[in-house]
Amino acid sequence: MPKPPNAEQLQEIGRGFGLRLGDEEARSYAGLIGGTLASYARLDQLAEPALPVKYPRSGGYRPGPEENPLNAWYWKCSIKGAENGPLAGKRIAIKDNVCVAGIPMMNGTVTLEGYVPEFDATIVTRILDAGGEIAGKAVCEHLCFSGGSHTSDTGPVLNPHDHSRSAGGSSSGSAALVAAGEVDMAIGGDQGGSIRMPSGWCGVYGLKATHGLVPYTGVFPIELTLDHTGPMAATVPDVALLLTALAGEDGLDPRQKNVKVGDYANALNGGAQGLKIGVVSEGFGLPGLSEDDVDETVREAAAAFEGLGAEVSEVSIPMHLDGIHIWNGIAIEGATELMVRGNSMGTNWEGHYATSLLDVYGRGRKLNADDLSETVKLTVLMGQYLRDAYGGRYYAKAQNLARNLKAAYDEALEEVDLLLMPTLPMKATEIPPADAPIEVRVARALEMIANTAPFDVSGHPAMNVPCALSEGLPVGMMLVGRKWDEETVLKGAHAFEQTGAYNVKSAAATGS
Repeated sequence: MPKPPNAEQLQEIGRGFGLRLGDEEARSYAGLIGGTLASYARLDQLAEPALPVKYPRSGGYRPGPEENPLNAWYWKCSIKGAENGPLAGKRIAIKDNVCVAGIPMMNGTVTLEGYVPEFDATIVTRILDAGGEIAGKAVCEHLCFSGGSHTSDTGPVLNPHDHSRSAGGSSSGSAALVAAGEVDMAIGGDQGGSIRMPSGWCGVYGLKATHGLVPYTGVFPIELTLDHTGPMAATVPDVALLLTALAGEDGLDPRQKNVKVGDYANALNGGAQGLKIGVVSEGFGLPGLSEDDVDETVREAAAAFEGLGAEVSEVSIPMHLDGIHIWNGIAIEGATELMVRGNSMGTNWEGHYATSLLDVYGRGRKLNADDLSETVKLTVLMGQYLRDAYGGRYYAKAQNLARNLKAAYDEALEEVDLLLMPTLPMKATEIPPADAPIEVRVARALEMIANTAPFDVSGHPAMNVPCALSEGLPVGMMLVGRKWDEETVLKGAHAFEQTGAYNVKSAAATGS
């Protein structure tokens, strides 16, 4: 049972809300609270519903450097699911912000080190039900708040193509392990591009599906309206296969509403004949960010669709350039409230709360506050300042403007089937040294999200498709489709994949 507060504690709490409680008044409230705490004593006695743990497993182990040359594994294990199923024979890495019963979960931060979930996330159960083997937990960035691969407290994840370069984030380990051929598939997470960005820099396929298509239950949140989780793989058919296993409502995730599940495997047939593809002019030539070879390579890839029978045209979506500003308005205050002040779960939503995670993280983030990454510290400081100074109006305005952003993409997608642009404006950047200035470490973590983040706001399906190597580093183009139309996105990606312009396995083999 929680301990009742004394009058002095309530006076201190009251001051935080602008209340001036006198001594007698505070004692009255303390007495009233003491009576109500009987309900909390009863809550301690009641057993809460648990998510299933259907398949046996051992605890696994944390691999040493000889087994982990890219520093991409956090934990290795072997959890085998059903004997038969569409994922039979597939080895899958799980991003380390996803709960797997009996397997430690760090989410890139010492704040959570030592936490072992007692339940499987919905997507973990679905993978095992489909016959997949979970091969371990892939390193992710510190609380998943980085597009670079240098912020995890276990050290930088190295790009398989050039070990001095970033693997991208925050699903850094997931992309690196797929690119290196250590697993067939991986789970990533995406709030600002964190499936697509590491896929782009490591040269693998990664799909951020329509918001809510894949259940988020049992995954560490950042911001409910931005949270996505989903598939990464070395081939488009494997992305489609994994998405088939993952997609659909689970009855526990408030992000899921009127979900429409497609036939993803069969959607790959037919090629690009007749597809209308709009090359978004605002996705190119981003000042201070875009590299000429990236823009040129993606335009060449777009032109290749014409040879496949697609109709390719230039389209303009001026509001795309405002997407990053709208994302900032939502992500900074939203993450501060949910991911930090709300101890990763927040309130005011129905579904399954990971109470053990709340306990460990809630205590750990206060004890280890100085160990938070620079990106998280920046977010907390700015988010709380904006909330204190402006009462949440900028978060509210950004959420209102999000409707306009969605409408702008929807309008363009009335004329074309897919939108196309570079996934990232630049090739993989060098990993900054640990003693680099804060400004440099933050820049290498957040500078690359201009094209990816807007689609976390809008919720449209968006996929990285590796299209070439330039100076030995992968370049990715992004295909964006109508909501709930992952089939067309996958169809376009597979048509390009079949041209042979980029081969994941042979490209990774050239890395050093």
